[in-house]
Amino acid sequence: MFGYYLDLAIRSFKRNRVLTALMVLALGLGIGASITTLTVLKLLSGDPLPQKSARLFTAEIDPLPAQGYVPGQTKPPWGNLMPYTDAMNLLRAHRAERQAAMALTQAKVTPARAGEHPFFSDAVMTTADFFAMFDAPFEYGSGWNAQSDDDSARVAVIAGFLNDKLFGGKNSVGQVIRINDHDYRVVGVLKDWSPQPRFYAVDLGGRSYGNGDAVFLPLKSARADDMDPQNVSCWQTADIQHLETAPCVFVSVWVELKHASDAAAYQTFLSNYVQQQISLGRFQRPEVVFPNLMKFLALEQVVPDDARLQTNLAFGFLLICIVNTVGLLLAKCLRRSREIGVRRALGATRRAIFAQFMVESGMVGIAGGVLGLVFAELGLWAIRHQPAQYAHLAHLDVSMFFATFVIALIASLIAGLLPAWRACVVAPAPQLKSV
Repeated sequence: MFGYYLDLAIRSFKRNRVLTALMVLALGLGIGASITTLTVLKLLSGDPLPQKSARLFTAEIDPLPAQGYVPGQTKPPWGNLMPYTDAMNLLRAHRAERQAAMALTQAKVTPARAGEHPFFSDAVMTTADFFAMFDAPFEYGSGWNAQSDDDSARVAVIAGFLNDKLFGGKNSVGQVIRINDHDYRVVGVLKDWSPQPRFYAVDLGGRSYGNGDAVFLPLKSARADDMDPQNVSCWQTADIQHLETAPCVFVSVWVELKHASDAAAYQTFLSNYVQQQISLGRFQRPEVVFPNLMKFLALEQVVPDDARLQTNLAFGFLLICIVNTVGLLLAKCLRRSREIGVRRALGATRRAIFAQFMVESGMVGIAGGVLGLVFAELGLWAIRHQPAQYAHLAHLDVSMFFATFVIALIASLIAGLLPAWRACVVAPAPQLKSV
């Protein structure tokens, strides 16, 4: 019976080519706009580490003086930035499965080959657990160990694209790379690794999206070589040449817990630590925040409001397209009243008429989905030429490819409900008299 309905639908499309083309065009435009904006929103709001994001947390404390403090405020004004002293205290406590402190900097890399000029690259100053905690994959070698942190060893992990540029893609473990006029020994080379959003850079002054960092250095070693963090905030006059002891924040701490349910225990530890610092006269504000990765991204509003607004507007446009499709299907239904009357007189049930029109609507939806796919690719191509951090990442993936047809089919079936109901209640007798 389904094949018979398909045959009737194809015959109907051939008889009403203009109406059919208008319906497919309307749905295609709505689907194309919706899928384009939905793809961008999915890109911006995705989970950068889905395998462990529920177990990754960042510590937020508030070192500001009491002036201007509002009791009960729940979010420190500088996000997860904290003083160096407190970051080291939290790391030394070892209350999590893994923990790492980090700050961003710009590293001047000097190629060893004669005639090549130095260039600046994005770099991360961090501690040993960074790579295992964030599942950074290695092409060669590995990260450094905690002893290298303590010894301020001049070791480095470099990204694959920097390894290609400096060493032609060969195994460069053991080679020396000159950074900010100091020699660092390469201990590891990463594969392509660029979590989107680049969550650990939020609040540190880096980009939220785009290519990954080129160089990773031990925090103490880099600071000893006068590499400055990209984001420094101080609450009173400070000697920024000695940031480690200055009243300033410039480093963040992330921890990986064995189980997500351990978060309450760590937050209690964090609160107790802050209370201890208050008793020592260092802090005045007791509130702490301990969000997991996805909650942190939501608190920091990493996803631009414009992206959500554009997606809502696109789906509003799709709704208008569906309403237009309903009108066109109704017009088509009225044209076929005599055909429906004859079919009813020959024994077709109302259910059969309803099913026939719903099959036609579904076929319009599939055709609209194909056209919408074309419009979506055009829209994403246009976005990739925009000067946005995430622009080059705007591609249609497999899930959005199937989502295009699912949304198109659902939209067309919704549009077809009223015309199908209108068709199945057509009384056969008046239609036969008019034949």
